[in-house]
Amino acid sequence: RAGAAALARIDQQPRPKVQTSQDAIRKQGTVGSMVVVMGDVSVPVKELACLSVTGVFFTCPLTGATLTKSEREVHIKEAIFMRFEEDAVAASVMMIHTFNKDREKVKSAVDIISKYIENICKNPAEEKYRKIKVSNKVFQEKVHCLEGSREFLQAVGFVSVMFPVDGQEEDEEFLVLPEQGAEALEAVKESRERLQRGEPVRAQLERQPQAFRACGHAARFELPPDFYNLTADELRREQQQRSDLLEKNSMMRTKAMREKDEQRERRKYNYTLLRVRLPDGTLLQGTFYAWDKVPALFQFVRESLVDGWQPFELIAPGGQKLNEADDVALAECNLVPAAVVTFSWDAAVQADIAAAGGTTATLLIPSLQESIRTLS
Repeated sequence: RAGAAALARIDQQPRPKVQTSQDAIRKQGTVGSMVVVMGDVSVPVKELACLSVTGVFFTCPLTGATLTKSEREVHIKEAIFMRFEEDAVAASVMMIHTFNKDREKVKSAVDIISKYIENICKNPAEEKYRKIKVSNKVFQEKVHCLEGSREFLQAVGFVSVMFPVDGQEEDEEFLVLPEQGAEALEAVKESRERLQRGEPVRAQLERQPQAFRACGHAARFELPPDFYNLTADELRREQQQRSDLLEKNSMMRTKAMREKDEQRERRKYNYTLLRVRLPDGTLLQGTFYAWDKVPALFQFVRESLVDGWQPFELIAPGGQKLNEADDVALAECNLVPAAVVTFSWDAAVQADIAAAGGTTATLLIPSLQESIRTLS
């Protein structure tokens, strides 16, 4: 049903009615003790309240705006362009590192521009070092082709000048840096360092922390379409795989075959929805990247607790103890696309606190405790 609904949306046709059994209508996959129910790829607004989370959202680090997946790239581009009035060097550095996806090409361009500036600083009086021929092969292939490179050079002081060239009828364009004083050269050096330290501007995933009262269906999830990582072709294959599911499950299959299928299933998701069951039964829910590391989960839990400074343990489905020091992705811990993790305080520390007469009235920070809900 998920594949059929997605294909209908892609083709802008009415959703086809797929005649199938209840098992095929709802795909229920087990991850430890967790049951994942995949909702339709196209979810009507009236059904949003039934979802475990309404979608995946991000925060722009430049503006603080909350964005959907489809809004991220356009919004960040606009935010970077707006920075030119305030700081042209910073904006152009962001352009180079954000708009160009090939990191090797970015590094090559940064190295070449850095070399231009280094030569100028070493030989400030020599005009040849302050002139870049725009038609130069290396400049065209390594620098000019990257978005933001020309903007950076202009931001540090280069200007476009047409010069006659021997043997050519038409003048050629050069980017020229006027002769600089000592103070101006220091500013150029600083701009080079900013370029070298630059990083891509990426929208930050919102954890969407939410607390729920204790209930008996904490391990049931309804995931929205944003969690899927499937192309149109993959969705078509997915629909065919659904029809093969019953036959496949009836076959005698080796452990290696099952593990391979589980890994393939996990790769369909970019995100995972995790719930942490606290000692009083309260559930703490948050959204993560599938490739986020285990320490990110510990940090999220710690920041959500009143006494987050105290040592605690997290147990994954199946009894696997998560180690905060392990640089392991959540997907590798079978925590994708959703899971319930069990929280427990360090027993020895709790014994010392109890012996001293200490108690903890509430577990969660006020902002979460005040917005606690009942899980539908």
